[in-house]
Amino acid sequence: MVAANENTVGLSQAEYDHKLGVFEARINRGEKIEPADWMPDDYRNQLIRLIHVHANSEICGALPEGKWIPHAPTFKRKLALLAKVQDEVGHAQLLYRAAETLGPSREQMLEDLISGKSKFSNVFHYPAETWADVATIAWLIDGAAIVNQVMMAEGSYGPYARALKRICYEEAFHLKHGYEMCVVLATGTKVQRAMLQDAMNRWWEPIMMFHGPSDKVSKHTSLLVRWRIKLKTNDEQRQQFLRQFVPKMIDLGIEVPDKSLRLDKKTETWMYDDPDWSVFKKVVNNGGPVSGERVEARRLAHEDGRWVREALEAAAKNRPIPMPPASIR
Repeated sequence: MVAANENTVGLSQAEYDHKLGVFEARINRGEKIEPADWMPDDYRNQLIRLIHVHANSEICGALPEGKWIPHAPTFKRKLALLAKVQDEVGHAQLLYRAAETLGPSREQMLEDLISGKSKFSNVFHYPAETWADVATIAWLIDGAAIVNQVMMAEGSYGPYARALKRICYEEAFHLKHGYEMCVVLATGTKVQRAMLQDAMNRWWEPIMMFHGPSDKVSKHTSLLVRWRIKLKTNDEQRQQFLRQFVPKMIDLGIEVPDKSLRLDKKTETWMYDDPDWSVFKKVVNNGGPVSGERVEARRLAHEDGRWVREALEAAAKNRPIPMPPASIR
């Protein structure tokens, strides 16, 4: 990937080491790196990978909840869910824009998603089977996302950090929306409580995998932390999530699905048996229960919107503007 100002290719080792030293000194002082600044290729490529996956996850994450909009139990719930789904798609646009500052075009990133070349978060490869899934996603998955995003909003790359600041404001609404729904279900009828517990049982393992592989096996974490793209490791984020949410689950009478989970009171650390990371790898490589459905939904949406892109291009070049396809007129 060619840098915005100059590539690291062609530099002597001494020149590269000097530039790297200046770059890392800036990061260690808490300065933000901007698109026109010199950066190592590995920094640029790690950011592209990370932001691209994050952007993909936002638009794919709108799909499991979006299908429940027509089936929301009340008008209030429908309005809240509509607002949340709209927010998620808007977050994707902010993130694709941040990734574009590093080189790749939005069109190419979307093409990579719908062709299966790029990834999205493991949790969005699973179906939302009941209304309780919607509540669980909004509370615990968005809660896990907030743990990640609040931390990364203080990261070293300026455009990504600024996009995350705005995203976190809206995610705070999603979290409250989800928690309130879980409270209603947890304090409702026997059927409602059972439905919520069933959703928690199905989603717990994907949620435990959400922050990525254990630090013992992750191949990216050390470099991401070194360059303050991330300020915490995957396992540190997972611990923060458990400390914040497990006590609330217990207060609501929800049984934590993982029998291995236990609190070491001396260290205030949650202990657990590692999930099967081979499952995580399979899922994020489009081997999840509804991976094909998610990618196909994005492909159809991309095709349906093609005429808009062509119309904008035609207008910019003073050409006749095409009509939308008959399927969406």
